[in-house]
Amino acid sequence: MIIGVLQVELSLPGSHSLKDKRRLVKSLLDRLHNQFNVAAAEIDAQDNHRHAHLAVTCVSSESRHANQILSHIMSAVERETDMVVVRYEMELR
Repeated sequence: MIIGVLQVELSLPGSHSLKDKRRLVKSLLDRLHNQFNVAAAEIDAQDNHRHAHLAVTCVSSESRHANQILSHIMSAVERETDMVVVRYEMELR
């Protein structure tokens, strides 16, 4: 069993309040869950309306498949127009 973990730090330049941030982040997390069947959550910086730190996990029987899923997720996050990727890290366990 392979567990893939993707951590992403995002800048939210268009967010003017925590309410804006929650709307943007919740929408992204819901889409990632529905499209890729993964677990996703905001794990840090909940009180900063211009910054988000997310984690996404997947489980697979092959490391190649887990890496492929996380790469597709990262591509989807990078296409978001309201968010800028500051840093990301992928790990397979």
